[in-house]
Amino acid sequence: MAQEAAEWPPEETLSLWKREQAQLKARVVDRDTEAWQRDPAFSGLRRVGGVDVSFVKGDSVRACASLVVLSYPELEVVYEESRMVSLTAPYVSGFLAFREVPFLLELVQQLREKEPGLMPQVLLVDGNGVLHHRGFGVACHLGVLTDLPCVGVAKKLLQVDGLENNALHKEKIRLLQTRGDSFPLLGDSGTVLGMALRSHDRSTRPLYISVGHKMSLEAAVRLTCCCCRFRIPEPVRQADICSREHIRKSLGLPRPPTPRSPTQRPVACPRGDSGESS
Repeated sequence: MAQEAAEWPPEETLSLWKREQAQLKARVVDRDTEAWQRDPAFSGLRRVGGVDVSFVKGDSVRACASLVVLSYPELEVVYEESRMVSLTAPYVSGFLAFREVPFLLELVQQLREKEPGLMPQVLLVDGNGVLHHRGFGVACHLGVLTDLPCVGVAKKLLQVDGLENNALHKEKIRLLQTRGDSFPLLGDSGTVLGMALRSHDRSTRPLYISVGHKMSLEAAVRLTCCCCRFRIPEPVRQADICSREHIRKSLGLPRPPTPRSPTQRPVACPRGDSGESS
């Protein structure tokens, strides 16, 4: 999702961003707020959203922001909107939200105004939530500003609060044997910042799930697992596909060859399965 830019913001900008993060962080809710979240089968959940920002190859400014909404539990796309954007704010580790969230927020607000009946009940975000340098990643930022439940879904471990991708961490990953197995990401502060989740039987690389807003970690892990046809949860995967296809069409690029693969249907989410290993 992130793309590095050459510019670096002045110190006063970083200070302003830190203050804004601290103010918004105070509004984060890290517990379940909706009835469907507490139901073992997620009864009442009908629409799951995903967001992504993809970049034009070799360009740190031109990008495409995408929002998709999928039916649940079918995981079929019912809404998609993508638009080309210019990211003028530089990429700085720990401040990704100030670069990307304004465009994602516009997409959510547009949907709320245009098709309120298709508003997602939860957003899965390609990035971190409370698993962050200051406990307020892009999934928290977007969640607070949209007032929607949000889940952070990261493909790589953010090494903060003593978390390291060391031999011990890799051994824990090796012990994740089947889809739904997970282990907590316990920081030096004594806080569980997220969970490492094996999201698919065919992938040994875990996802790093963290709370964004208005959802418990247990429910976030369970929902992520239930949304996976492949390693990446379908809302995030479809948002990525849509954004890359929009870039291709906007720039008049040839369609890349598509490898043939067997059709994947949603894997049944066992009733009462928390998605956590012992």
